[in-house]
Amino acid sequence: MAMEQSMERANVGFVGLGNVGQYMAANLIAAGWDLLLCDSAPGRAAAFAAEHGGAAVDGPLGLAPARVIVTMLPNGDVVREVIMESGLADELAPGTLVLDTSSSDPVGTRELGDALAERGVLLVDAGVSMPEGGRAAERMITFMVGAEDDEAFERANVFLSAMGNAVFRLGPRGAGHAMKTLNNYIGACGKAAALDGLVVGALLGLDPAQMLEVLNVSTGRNFNTEFPLRDRAVKGLFNSGYALNLLIKDLRIARRFAERTGFDSPLFGLLEQEYVEAWEGLGGGSVDHLAALRYWEERAGAHVTPSADTSGSATS
Repeated sequence: MAMEQSMERANVGFVGLGNVGQYMAANLIAAGWDLLLCDSAPGRAAAFAAEHGGAAVDGPLGLAPARVIVTMLPNGDVVREVIMESGLADELAPGTLVLDTSSSDPVGTRELGDALAERGVLLVDAGVSMPEGGRAAERMITFMVGAEDDEAFERANVFLSAMGNAVFRLGPRGAGHAMKTLNNYIGACGKAAALDGLVVGALLGLDPAQMLEVLNVSTGRNFNTEFPLRDRAVKGLFNSGYALNLLIKDLRIARRFAERTGFDSPLFGLLEQEYVEAWEGLGGGSVDHLAALRYWEERAGAHVTPSADTSGSATS
């Protein structure tokens, strides 16, 4: 067992060094693992390695020597491209663990897991949330895990515990991504309600910053009122690092997943439509999800933020 852990310590691949992934990878390095690093952005992996350690590789196939591969990518389609379509899956040694922390459709996760199992490769999904205002660098990350058995979970938990501070096993493969999807849906509901309240309050002459003070010690409190709306959006700062189109992607996954269960609720579709209209109204692209407040202001004819700066953008 000690030899196996030593082998994994020297052979961990990490793909996706974006806004959250870079901190997760840095946390693994700080915990003592040597990383093989891969990212689609030219030069990003090399720059990360120069600052934090590890070794940049040229494309997904460069991760083939790894016995553990962590993916932090925008969606399941990109994960499949990196793992399957690149040919990497066929080069991985039997027993390799793929730890997918991306935001993926749970059904696609199960299908990918089946395809990898045919090659003797294990997939564990671990959806990510940051309930402490996005402090990924301080390991303030929650992981929601789907694993087929206790052994798979325990193996993945060694790495998850090095990257975050809370790890929950929700069920078999796909359960982690299902929980992540529903978490984002519920969070988006709270944000939409808060935006409605802020613009209506502004029309009634209430001060948005003071409204958030009241909400955060009252029953209307939620993650968005406590952190991103209070600390960024109402100050005209739309730079959370989470793009609105990625939020819409998560909401679409949640709606489709709910439909597959046979549960009928208009909220799933209405919420998705609301944010799609905001994204389109803001010009599309990689506009930050907090910039939705600007669209709410325009619809209401209200002034919640102090400036008209809509230049903030975000990537995965």
